[in-house]
Amino acid sequence: MDPSPTEATTPAAPSAKTATTLWLSFREKLPVVLGGTASLLFLATVLMQLAAGENKTARAEEAGRASVAAPASKPLARVGTVTIAYDEVARECMERHGAEILEQIINRKMIENACRQVGVSVTREEVEAEIDAKAKEFSLDRENWLHMLQTERGLTPLQYKRDVIWPMLALRKLAGTEVDITDADVDRAFIRDFGPRVKAKMIMCDNIRRAQGVWQQARETPDDFGRLARDHSVDPTTKSLDGAIPPIPRYSGQDELENAAFALREGEVSGIVELPTPAGKRYVILKCEGRTEPRVTDIAAVRPQLVEMIRREKVQQSVAEVFQRIKAETPIDNYLTGEKTSGVRQTSASAFAR
Repeated sequence: MDPSPTEATTPAAPSAKTATTLWLSFREKLPVVLGGTASLLFLATVLMQLAAGENKTARAEEAGRASVAAPASKPLARVGTVTIAYDEVARECMERHGAEILEQIINRKMIENACRQVGVSVTREEVEAEIDAKAKEFSLDRENWLHMLQTERGLTPLQYKRDVIWPMLALRKLAGTEVDITDADVDRAFIRDFGPRVKAKMIMCDNIRRAQGVWQQARETPDDFGRLARDHSVDPTTKSLDGAIPPIPRYSGQDELENAAFALREGEVSGIVELPTPAGKRYVILKCEGRTEPRVTDIAAVRPQLVEMIRREKVQQSVAEVFQRIKAETPIDNYLTGEKTSGVRQTSASAFAR
């Protein structure tokens, strides 16, 4: 029997950091986890859309389901002589979290409907096997993996199965797992994950005029770059470190930043690099602190690892694209928010064939 996608919730959204700080910390960890490319950032956006809420929202939804069958007048608590009824709690939950939870359900229904159209199903055994595989990937047994998710992410096993594992397996089946991996793909991944990186400091501004003023000072007195980062950078994490950032690799998904970094010699200050972020344009100035030594020099020694990383990345990119296509093709009337999408209804099951 298939696990019902309507019996679970979604993963918590990441903590608030600037887009560049997230990117830098994320890129530094990728060789250990997945190897990552720009497609992974796209996938992260999709998963955030699937989540569409914080840990507290997931817990509120689960609590609401536990008593959903209760009559509206059912008392849930008593404070002195005052009774708190189910409908009062439901009303307040709706006011606080209704839009977020409705968005979660809409996303799950879209995936469920797309699966039904082409006869795709995800079995309970597949869900359980994927959980075991994820635990093994992080060198944990199943019990400790689920315990870690619940204590650190606020995800119960039911929520994890329904809102993380089931949607991902369903989208993966819709997307297909056959991908083409070329020698050029492997070469780029090798340079990205094991090649030399630029050690640098960064100043980030949210205003071009301010960036121009800071840049002028940095060019005139490059030795003051750390102080300028502390005084002027809008990135709270790196400014506290005098602008220090993780070394910048090639082919990491930020071409403008990479090109500026790799064009510098040690001690040089870059021009102003304009970066688009969800919060708006940001203006970055780099100072080169040298380069790292290649971590591995023989591509043959890591080729199997690179091929597996690339395969995952390409499958994830396909998953992200399928989810976006489902959203674009599904007519939705959200009566709560007033949003409406006309969609383009599919005329055949070939839309998800790969």
